[in-house]
Amino acid sequence: MRIMLFILTNIGIIVTFGIFTNIVLPLFGVRLEGTGLLLVFAAMFGMGGSFISLLLSKKMAIKATGARVIEQPRTADEQWLMQTVARLAKEANIGMPSVAVYGGQEINAFATGAKRDDALVAVSAGLLQNMQRDEQEAVLAHEVAHIANGDMVTLTLIQGVVNTFVIFFARIVANLVSNALGGRNGQGLGFFGYIAVVMVLEVIFGLLASVVVHWFSRKREYAADAGSARLVGKDKMIAALQRLKGSKETELEGNLVAFGILGKGRELLATHPSLDDRIAALQRL
Repeated sequence: MRIMLFILTNIGIIVTFGIFTNIVLPLFGVRLEGTGLLLVFAAMFGMGGSFISLLLSKKMAIKATGARVIEQPRTADEQWLMQTVARLAKEANIGMPSVAVYGGQEINAFATGAKRDDALVAVSAGLLQNMQRDEQEAVLAHEVAHIANGDMVTLTLIQGVVNTFVIFFARIVANLVSNALGGRNGQGLGFFGYIAVVMVLEVIFGLLASVVVHWFSRKREYAADAGSARLVGKDKMIAALQRLKGSKETELEGNLVAFGILGKGRELLATHPSLDDRIAALQRL
């Protein structure tokens, strides 16, 4: 279903842009040359970059956080982690993820990976030191729910779509500005002026696109919380979220922030809902 969604979404983009550039714009006397080729390159870079990042996400996450993947448990905590993740993965009908521990002092955990049956669940040292076992179990269930829901692939798909929009429309608008100044293909602005306008537009459109991506990121946190409640009970998940209120801000960066249980950012650019909102949603279940 995710593969079909990916294909249909990209077909939808191509059809939409085709109608826009070949029907809508000509009605206003605007004709753009080379938009089909531009769209192909926008999709290649927009979608391709996102999915390459997803395919490398496990290795990149391990390197970025300095996490150690547990091959053979060294302590009772690591033994419990492996056993608990294995049980939760079986209940969620996914393959056993790799389990890792990293040295962050915040109370946090994240999941990543391109496949439901080949993912990674990592927890911080701060989580092991500052959470009770029931709370740790709920956090692990939350991350397993992310994997079971296919959130990594879906978020990558949405990021790729908005990347395509940003790349494509930044150049379309820059061409319109250039045409208005009496030139074509950037000649009206001049080469460096055209590049400068494209860069500014990509920043503006990228900011607007990130609002969409972060909105989805917040929605999927509610779903993962509910998934944890189904696996271990909502009281445990509520207790875990209450405990997170005492954590320092996440040390994760980049895409890992969206995949952690503890978010970052404010208002429209927040990767996660507030902890109070998440607790209230669980209480309503």
